[in-house]
Amino acid sequence: MFVTFEGIDRSGKTSQAKLLAEALGEDALLVREPGGTPAAERIRGLVKDADVALSPVAEMLLFCAARAALVDDAIRPALAAGKVVVSDRYADSTVAYQGGARGLGIDRVEQLNDWVTGGLWPDVTFLLEIEPAAAAGRRSDHEDRFEREGEELQRAVAAAYEELADRHPDRYVRIAAGLPMEEVHEQVLAELRARRPEAVR
Repeated sequence: MFVTFEGIDRSGKTSQAKLLAEALGEDALLVREPGGTPAAERIRGLVKDADVALSPVAEMLLFCAARAALVDDAIRPALAAGKVVVSDRYADSTVAYQGGARGLGIDRVEQLNDWVTGGLWPDVTFLLEIEPAAAAGRRSDHEDRFEREGEELQRAVAAAYEELADRHPDRYVRIAAGLPMEEVHEQVLAELRARRPEAVR
């Protein structure tokens, strides 16, 4: 089973992915995007560096390169071994940020990611929804290139995620991310139990 968490910056994806992986224990592999392999982690450092200028196309291709490494070296082997893979972001992030918010085209970027991943898409995608203004209140001291761009970018990304949730209603589950962390986690567990009771005890 392949589970992903998506949403705008500071929506709580990382925390919820960790909580789910902890709840599943040894049956789960937790990964993050970009990252998860030595090559992908090096790409992460570049693509998130706010002091490095990158075009939307360059951003997209770097994310795709990191994703290809993660899929081949971590996700597919874990799925083949019967593990539940929990990912903090995946291809939908590139579709939303670069395809939607950056204007490269949702259809085009989605098709490219289908090719890059060999057609591997999540079984379930949890979209953590929060108003960009509320998310901005969770600001940290270390902003990456996307967080530094502020609320305008996040609103465009949120709109792109809305479209993706409408396109893929069978795998998207929308959750209000402004709820207490444990409440969000319980909703995640309840949804997974309903879909795959054998995967979540």
